[in-house]
Amino acid sequence: MNIGPIWRALMRNKTGAILIALQMAVTMAIMVNAVSIINERSRAIERPSGIDEPNIFYLSSVGFAEDFNEQAAINEDLAAIRALPGVVDAIQSNSVPLSGGGWSMGLQTEPGAEHDAIGVALYFVDDHALNTYGLELLAGENFSPGEIEWRAERDPKWPPNTIITRAMAEALYPDDWRSALGQTVYIDDDDPVTITGIIDQMQAAWNGWDGVERTMLVPQHTQFGATRYIVRAEPGQRDALMPQVEEMLASSNRGRIIRGLRTMDETRERSYRGDASMVKMLIFTIVLLLLVTSLGIVGLASFSVSRRTKQIGTRRALGASKGAIAAYFMTENLLISTVGVLLGAVLTIALNMFLVETFDLDSVSMIIMVPVAMLLLIGVGQLASFGPARRAASVPPAVATRTI
Repeated sequence: MNIGPIWRALMRNKTGAILIALQMAVTMAIMVNAVSIINERSRAIERPSGIDEPNIFYLSSVGFAEDFNEQAAINEDLAAIRALPGVVDAIQSNSVPLSGGGWSMGLQTEPGAEHDAIGVALYFVDDHALNTYGLELLAGENFSPGEIEWRAERDPKWPPNTIITRAMAEALYPDDWRSALGQTVYIDDDDPVTITGIIDQMQAAWNGWDGVERTMLVPQHTQFGATRYIVRAEPGQRDALMPQVEEMLASSNRGRIIRGLRTMDETRERSYRGDASMVKMLIFTIVLLLLVTSLGIVGLASFSVSRRTKQIGTRRALGASKGAIAAYFMTENLLISTVGVLLGAVLTIALNMFLVETFDLDSVSMIIMVPVAMLLLIGVGQLASFGPARRAASVPPAVATRTI
């Protein structure tokens, strides 16, 4: 089919065609960047925390009685929890991954405030932490029971050794993360701490932090007034153990409150609830934009068919086949769609550059996503114009003889 006459016909009545092309361009720019954000958020939601999430739950103990002995209560509680059938292990800690609340400090390879420190999330734990969380030790050794200290709320003392994640080791020693083992690093500018172990992965409490994989284990029990117990159950035993542990702790000491019973699955869901909502909202936006664009194409094509009914009848009377009539309107839409997606490619790149600069988002993979989006929108345009094109093809030749 000769495209020239179709293009010239479009230019004689170009307002509707321009509006549809602009609509497709805007739709493409928003759609591609929305898909990029969806992919980024989905990867964040699905990334592993490094712990045995399905089998872990936790709860808090807050003492209020005047004679409440927090240290004695922690020792008694841990012994009782660990002795329960179905419990793999348990620890007391200040925080859990993805919970949204925790403690962070800075580690540096040289002492002194003039040196830049690398942010790290802290978990105060004992020698049962690796087993409780299900962590993989890549190098070095676990804490020994004799290394576990007690830390008061305003105690400035740091223990002599620590275990860090591989991501933290890579941040401290980018040339060879294994060389971090045995090195002395400095916390709080000048306090020396020796790295005695490196674990594979354990996330921080804040999922939006760019250093979410940088964590360290500190061999200390905390006496901060409120205690959190993390419990790892045997597979399939978690839900049965949760009320059992809660009841046992509540009844063993009436001078405290037991609260905040929650699974790690719940914590992950709560942590990424905003991201999940954004993904759903963006998917809805994409679907809505495609629907509106499709309706716009249908409207323009239907209007074009209605306006040219007598012309179509004349062509049919002169011997044009139904297929030729349908192909005319399909080609017309193809030309509009092509202009729209080419303009959309430019808008997509410009919008992505703005988002990367302003909101520090990932750049779009232009080589893959832009051509796919172009083909998708051209396909949507062809599908949307198919109905009006069929109606045009069904116009009988006799229409040419009618007068309006």
